[in-house]
Amino acid sequence: ALWVDGNIHAGELTAGTACLYWLHQLVTGHGSDAAVTQLLDTRVVYLCPRLNPDGAELALADRPRHIRSGTRPYPFDEPQVDGLTAEDVDGDGRVLSMRIADPHGGWKKHPQQPRLLVPREPGEFGGEYYRVMPEGTLKNFDGLKFNVNKDREGLDLNRNFPAFWRQEFEQLGAGPYPTSEPEVRAMVDFVTRHPNIGAGISYHTHSGVILRPMGTCSDDDMIPEDLWAIKRFSALGTEHTGYPAISIWHDFKYHPKEVITGTQDWLYEHLGALFFTVELWAPNREAGILDYDFIHWYRDHPPEDDLKLLHWSDTQCNGLAHVNWYPFRHPQLGMVELGGWDRQNYWRNPPPQFREREVARFPAWLTQLALSLPKLEVLRTEVRALGPESWRIRFAVANAGYLPSYVTRRAIERKVARGVVFELHLPPGVTLQAGQLRVVAPHLEGHAPKNSLQAFLPSREVTADRAVAEWVVNAPRGTHIALTASADRAGSVRTEVTLD
Repeated sequence: ALWVDGNIHAGELTAGTACLYWLHQLVTGHGSDAAVTQLLDTRVVYLCPRLNPDGAELALADRPRHIRSGTRPYPFDEPQVDGLTAEDVDGDGRVLSMRIADPHGGWKKHPQQPRLLVPREPGEFGGEYYRVMPEGTLKNFDGLKFNVNKDREGLDLNRNFPAFWRQEFEQLGAGPYPTSEPEVRAMVDFVTRHPNIGAGISYHTHSGVILRPMGTCSDDDMIPEDLWAIKRFSALGTEHTGYPAISIWHDFKYHPKEVITGTQDWLYEHLGALFFTVELWAPNREAGILDYDFIHWYRDHPPEDDLKLLHWSDTQCNGLAHVNWYPFRHPQLGMVELGGWDRQNYWRNPPPQFREREVARFPAWLTQLALSLPKLEVLRTEVRALGPESWRIRFAVANAGYLPSYVTRRAIERKVARGVVFELHLPPGVTLQAGQLRVVAPHLEGHAPKNSLQAFLPSREVTADRAVAEWVVNAPRGTHIALTASADRAGSVRTEVTLD
């Protein structure tokens, strides 16, 4: 089975759209699309379009909030008594920025495009400068100092998973203990009760990138065989979607000295399932900014990039991605200007005209990933008479999937996936002479080649995708006996033999 979820973060609404789009493709494609038909006839897909429904509703409210995750107050259940709370002040359904002219401000108008603000240069003085802050309201403002408040709803559901969970002083928003939040606990409970899940995708926004494990260690410290498989499917993701695939540890840290963890660490680290996080949508790329660092660009980038983005807003977004500054009488600050980038509707999510195009990139990759999962099939059954009422029964199965029945070596290491379990179901009057009613056989490899045909030594595991169980029973001629075989991540098969 393949697990796919979206919208664990409140404002990342396009993530749910991506799940629903693939659901539509699956439902409408069965019977007409060969790959979709094969997928639904042989594998299982679990879709959870909105892991954080309460947060999403708050992000979609008439007076939206740009909270990241859950809606309950955390870490303290008390109202803010001072500082600036980011919110929609003028009631236009957007949370923009506020700017105030200030000789000590760190921002100035772009010399060629005054609608844009760019950083003030080191040592620069004598110009017109601005202090910039989120749109919002203030409490107990003394006319001089204030801080921007953290969200009262300070949880981050993606930090609440069991693997590598750390307390608040090490990882903000992680909650009081692992799976403390009902949304996360529901997912963890569902996934652990469905051991057939061998791979997963979690949709987020934004950056236009596929993130692969690990978040907590370098590639050098990963199990090599797992890394090779992860990189193989990452490359397929890039081929299908155009999104680059990168390591979280090496290329997507929020700060070079920080480690971030989430769903992907839990599904791979604890359960040994392949897992990828997709960050949908890259406004930078839309504006023609192609060579940039996925994280550090947001800390610092050349003003030329801002000009490209403004041109994109004007030509592709009807001038709405960047809102021209306009005067507003703020209830505490007096006259200010509102404007700047509409982050929720053009950065965190694509505008309406780009949404379907963006999520349509992914169904082919998800389908190929799901079709690569292991699949148990009956290979052969044999019955041989050893005496008047003595019979030898052989039952052979094979893995028809690309991936092995265990999917990753991590799953074996964590002891979360058994090998093939054969069972003999004896009717009344039949006795077992040799063998066991239940036989746990080794795992089955898939048809993924271990080496290229130019390798120095040939592969010795030519038939490692097959397993055989054997029994000797005592029964009258004509007796029917049921046989089953199952593997946690490769499914179950059932057949019947007649002693004849």
